[in-house]
Amino acid sequence: MRQHIGVHHINTPQKFILILTVIIAGVFGIVFSIKAYPEIFKTNVVLEKSKDIRPEESIVINFSYPVFIDDYNLDIKIIPSENYKLVWKDSNKKLEIVPKDFWQPQMQYEIFLPAGKNIMFSNIEKQKLFFSTEKYPQVIKVIPENGAKNVAIDIEDPIILNFTKSTADFSLKFMLNHTGKTFFETNFNRDEFKLMPKDDMKYDEKYILEAYAKYENAKDEDYKKIFESSFETILPPKIVWDKDKNIRLEQAKKYTTAKIKTGKYIDINLSAQVMSIFDEGKILDSYMVSSGKRGMDTPKMETKIYNKFPRAFSKAYGLFMPNWMALVPDGKYGIHELPEWPSGYKEGANHLGIPVSHGCVRLGVGSAKRVYDFAEVGTPVVIY
Repeated sequence: MRQHIGVHHINTPQKFILILTVIIAGVFGIVFSIKAYPEIFKTNVVLEKSKDIRPEESIVINFSYPVFIDDYNLDIKIIPSENYKLVWKDSNKKLEIVPKDFWQPQMQYEIFLPAGKNIMFSNIEKQKLFFSTEKYPQVIKVIPENGAKNVAIDIEDPIILNFTKSTADFSLKFMLNHTGKTFFETNFNRDEFKLMPKDDMKYDEKYILEAYAKYENAKDEDYKKIFESSFETILPPKIVWDKDKNIRLEQAKKYTTAKIKTGKYIDINLSAQVMSIFDEGKILDSYMVSSGKRGMDTPKMETKIYNKFPRAFSKAYGLFMPNWMALVPDGKYGIHELPEWPSGYKEGANHLGIPVSHGCVRLGVGSAKRVYDFAEVGTPVVIY
């Protein structure tokens, strides 16, 4: 007996429903794909760095997908306007905007990117990006302090400006009362400046200190004032001796009497700010000096020359002290020529006759060498 295997037939209504289901699913799939495609291939646009841009630093824009560069090359705008060139890298995923000159310091810039397409033909909306450039140098500390009174500016106590960071990208200039020029010296990192006026400073005078800066490649007319402070100088010294230094020296030669009658010795009169040298009770010559200022006074004492060195260096103050002669064993006090910075700037002779040092006794050029050659280790010194 033969067995018949049954065959299931799909009737016409079922076929229609199945076909309709497939069509609807396909339509929904296409619609979903069309909607999802832009999200899947959406291009993110970000600045690699947006703050503290250095004046000649490139602005880097990263795209998450390569882009068609023709959409951008002619229509990018930067405000405020600057001259620049575009450099595409990394298969058109990275754009460098290179300034032809430089970005202005302490400026907020806007970049306007036009609409474009990425390599997957997905649209990229127009963008507005922002970046800011590094600030002008900022002073965090000044010596003497703003508003200080009774100030004596000296090579051991110069004007000092400390900045928040290195000023290597900038040219700086400093002014006192607009017309006064200054000599300055800076450290390796260019974040500290020591200033000394090139002209003599007046007594009992208010001085205004101004600092100006420009980017090193900018024009001189681009200097911008970045700091201002003021201070008042000391009152004129009260002295009994004649104000004319030449007359005062003649007075010293005439009226100073020897305190040691035998051999050589050095006589230092602090009230007159005069040094005299004696040999066998006879005065040989007198010189103007500058001893320690109030609070750092040169001690009154009877001592001697402990050591000599033709060009000593003070680590404490970063100064050379030519014709050095120590007055105490540890070298805290000594006699020396007007000090100088390593760069060669030398303290002027205008302070001779005025106590402004940190305790040492300074002599002028020439007189310091004369006393250095006169004295020997062990020569007595009387300071009163």
